[in-house]
Amino acid sequence: MEARASAKYLRGSPQKARLVIDMIRGKNVNQALAVLQYTNKRAADGIEACVRSAIANATEAAEKANIAVDPDDLWVKACFVDQGPTKNRRRMRPAPQGRAFRERRHFCHVTVLVSSEDKSGVAGRSKGAAVRASTAKAGKSESNRKHAAKNTGASEKTAQE
Repeated sequence: MEARASAKYLRGSPQKARLVIDMIRGKNVNQALAVLQYTNKRAADGIEACVRSAIANATEAAEKANIAVDPDDLWVKACFVDQGPTKNRRRMRPAPQGRAFRERRHFCHVTVLVSSEDKSGVAGRSKGAAVRASTAKAGKSESNRKHAAKNTGASEKTAQE
């Protein structure tokens, strides 16, 4: 069972919110809430509310589908931050050397996806992809060595040693 929640127009830049989001991605919901509660960032409060909303959405969807879902078994499957609108104020802020900057207020949109499905299937795919990538790298480097050995006139045996 998966559930999604989004919080729109949170104050603060998306770059700063991504720092907080990266700390909870892939964790158990209880661990994620604990991390958010003790994180000293302004974006953490809005993200915590979004995670709690996703948990409530998951339990409500499970009740409607007549499925038993334990909120302690949920984990953060995906979470991301999108850039919201920027409010450009007419007021000017002081800048170095007598210049002036326009005041800009940044907003962001946070989306959290929680799931009760087993985490091992998702982790296995990413691990397999990493293994395939490393073997592909090894294959390329070996073929490059063979190619270099042929171009220089040396035998493959000397190139491998």
